[in-house]
Amino acid sequence: MVSFTTFAAGLVAIFASSAMAAPTNAAAAASGPSAGLGACGQLHQDSEFVVALSHADFDPQTPGGNPNNNPLCGRRLRASFEGKSVKVAVIDRCPACSAGSLDLSPAAFSQLADLGRGRIQGSWVWL
Repeated sequence: MVSFTTFAAGLVAIFASSAMAAPTNAAAAASGPSAGLGACGQLHQDSEFVVALSHADFDPQTPGGNPNNNPLCGRRLRASFEGKSVKVAVIDRCPACSAGSLDLSPAAFSQLADLGRGRIQGSWVWL
């Protein structure tokens, strides 16, 4: 993805569309981002609690091909791992992520595990 390519995490999960959906089990891997402009059209920093959705999940929700108008932009979810959780806002799409994946900012991932850990198995749910 454009703005998150260093110290990010990919949470592999089945895309849940319901705000009341049960938590989705997910694998996560630290891969790494840098701050910048996300697909939702806003600048963000590595220190923010933000996330990018897989292109396979983000793009079908993009009306008229303009990602700035995607209704998923700004939507919040909670990612959890070993009793820890972090709330994040969708701000980008991840072209390198597989369907159902999330790409967390370094700040968000570090709330769940050490960035150097590599992969974790957690869950996430829409808020």
